[in-house]
Amino acid sequence: MIDRPAAWLAEAGGARLAAGDRGEPGPERAAIDSREVGPGDLFVGLRGEHADGGEFAAAALEAGAWGALVGPAYAGLETDRPLLVAEDPLAALQALARAWRRELGCKVVGITGSTGKTSTKDILAALLRRELRTHANRENLNTEIGLPLSVLEASPGVEALVLEMAMRGEGQIAELTAIAEPDVGVIVNVGPVHLELLGTVERVAAAKAELIRDLPSGAACVVPASEPLLHVHLRSDLDTWTFGPGGQVMLLSFDGGLGEIEARHDHHQLGLGYSEPHNLLNTLAAVAAARALGVHPQGPVEVQFSSLRGQVVELPGGVTVVNDCYNANPMSMRAALEHLAESPAERRIAVLGTMAELGREARRYHREAGKRAGELGIDLVVTVGEQALGYAEGFDGETYAVAAPEEAGALLEELALPGDRVLSRARAR
Repeated sequence: MIDRPAAWLAEAGGARLAAGDRGEPGPERAAIDSREVGPGDLFVGLRGEHADGGEFAAAALEAGAWGALVGPAYAGLETDRPLLVAEDPLAALQALARAWRRELGCKVVGITGSTGKTSTKDILAALLRRELRTHANRENLNTEIGLPLSVLEASPGVEALVLEMAMRGEGQIAELTAIAEPDVGVIVNVGPVHLELLGTVERVAAAKAELIRDLPSGAACVVPASEPLLHVHLRSDLDTWTFGPGGQVMLLSFDGGLGEIEARHDHHQLGLGYSEPHNLLNTLAAVAAARALGVHPQGPVEVQFSSLRGQVVELPGGVTVVNDCYNANPMSMRAALEHLAESPAERRIAVLGTMAELGREARRYHREAGKRAGELGIDLVVTVGEQALGYAEGFDGETYAVAAPEEAGALLEELALPGDRVLSRARAR
């Protein structure tokens, strides 16, 4: 709950309180979808490309909303609930989130990266919750809209905020950093994503490094030891933690779910319920961030991973499906294929959808992923969508092509046999 009165919310968001009691106790959270608004929620009517969310403010208030934040066109809405009016409701939402983050007075970690940032966020939250009251983004609420909504879901008394930060182009990480004001910035990795907008991996690195650039002096940053593209962006006035091979935080051994980790000469033994190499690397980044906050994690770690990220489903008939279809890029695709190849199975089947936003090099990246699948001994590849046909060009084994994920599901009902393991990286529409 945002335990501040309506007048405080209006001032914090740079808005005008056009209706309602100034002393009305604050809302539980903020929401932008009127269909999901419940009693106690602040409905925020954002302007979109085709519609203005303010049109739905009346319906949200009728559904029991605490109040509404809308643009000037809806300032005359008749209601006895708090009505906050701002020239730009999104800017007001962001300002309100920044003000609430300051009121909470807790430590904040911002996490970005080309792949694995959601899983790293989930792992770090699990590490911190053993010692601190911790709040993290739900699922992937990590954009210029989702991140402020996440901050406003945090309750008084929270001691740590773990906030994932997504980007599609330059300036967007800076925008999120200005809202979250992190004490620790984590860059999980840099890879060929968003190339349609950014063009080169060097520009991707620079966009991610806006997080490092905008940290306050004396803050901490966490970066992979093996990423030279970030070296030019490091700052001498930050406490820099490096992770991975050759870094300050390294995995010494992993056996039977027990990870032995060294972090600046201290040792951590963690019991982990996962074994994927990429998530073990994500764990090192999370341990570094925890240490930067003064937390020394030890013992079993119970991680609740966000949906569509490596979820294992055992189907009737002895077929195992790994649902890892939230997002796909060359780095995450390679990691998923390598984990599939290492997993015990009679046959290994990869259902591969399009890797988006790769620009002119898209065909090459798909072809290289298909070639890698062949090198790893994947038995069968199903491509989903026209752009995904590039996988088949590089793969030298048995392939099938379908237009949509639903068709892939129907095909697998015919192809999959007991003992098969299926990697699904094609997201249903």
